[in-house]
Parts: sequence; structure tokens; C-alpha cells
Amino acid sequence: MRTLVIETATAACSVALIEDGAVLARAHETVGRGHAEHLIPMIARLPDGGRAAHILVDCGPGSFTGIRVGVAAARGLALGWGATLGGYSSLAVLAAGAFARDAVSGPLAVFLEGGHGEVFMQTFEAPPLTQASALASLAPAEARRRLGGMHAVGDGLRWLNFDDPRTAPRGALPDAADAVLLPHAFTTLEPKPIYGRAPDAKPMAAA
Repeated sequence: MRTLVIETATAACSVALIEDGAVLARAHETVGRGHAEHLIPMIARLPDGGRAAHILVDCGPGSFTGIRVGVAAARGLALGWGATLGGYSSLAVLAAGAFARDAVSGPLAVFLEGGHGEVFMQTFEAPPLTQASALASLAPAEARRRLGGMHAVGDGLRWLNFDDPRTAPRGALPDAADAVLLPHAFTTLEPKPIYGRAPDAKPMAAA
């Protein structure tokens, strides 16, 4: 079954067509903002205009706006094409890519930039890819404490204040093409945003 993968949860915007465990076509750009302007043209440039029987979308955590753009596009295309729809986590796809390319052994900590000066953190192990901890939104000092000596990846690392940037773990952004590396269990999330932290607005107390 051909799958269109949509990735807009961070400063990256990427898409990929996957079939029979292989990436047929892909596009990846670091856009910062403006995912809405980039996403649909990127899909349209894929073979057959990106049309697929299944759509897989990054549900987060990450950018509030970017996640919503991706999920809305995935839902709209699924409705128009009569396609099935699933979701995956930005942290899991980063972990899958790092384990595949970096020959990481032992636990891997994944960090993404969060809101209000915090970072999203989750740890994974492989093979097979498994979650070693729950998703958490943490102050950089606490995230650095939890990191310890683990391998690490993700753009949130720049907030952890390493003494020497030359020896800091490398940053990375999710790539739609790396969804081909995810075990099936990691591609069955409900296609709705994962914000990773409680909303800032609080309901008013009853009078």
C-alpha cells in the first residue's frame, strides 16, 4: 500500500511517498515558519501528485501551528482521496533515524524545542524501537540532568547549555522519509495534535 507521509511538526517541512518498505520520493526543507504555504506544493510535486491509499502525519510534539497545518492537510486529503489515516510522533521518528544512521547503542534521548523555554524529551531503545520513558516537557536544567551520559539527538539540544558547542550532541529535525523506519506500532496514533504540555490558559473558577 502506498503511503504519503506529512511532516510539519518542527521548523522542517517534508513529505515522502513510501511503498513496500521503500521511499519512492521525498522532499525536505527547513522553512522555520510558513508550513501552510510550502506543504501542498511539496505534495503536488510528488509522483501522481502524492496520491496514496494511506496518509501518515506527524502529530507532534513540536510547533503548535506546524502540527495543526499538517494534521488539517492530512485529514483533508484523506477525505478527498478516500484514504486511511494514521499518526506518528516527531520524537519517535527522530529516534528511528538516529538508530539507523548513527550506530547508536544503548538508550537514546531525543529533544525538541518546546514552548516557554522548555524542551520536549523522551528516551528510546532499539532494536526493536521501544519507548524507554514517557514524553516530558522540561526546563533545560532538568533535561540536562536526566540526559546524563546518554546519546542524544534533536534540535532541542541547543537549549541545554553545553560548555563547548563543538562537543555537544548534534541537533536534528524530523524527516518524513524516516517514517519508513518506524515499526507499525509507532504509526497508529490517532491523527490529532500532541502538544506535549498543558495549555497556558486555565478555566475560570466557578463563582
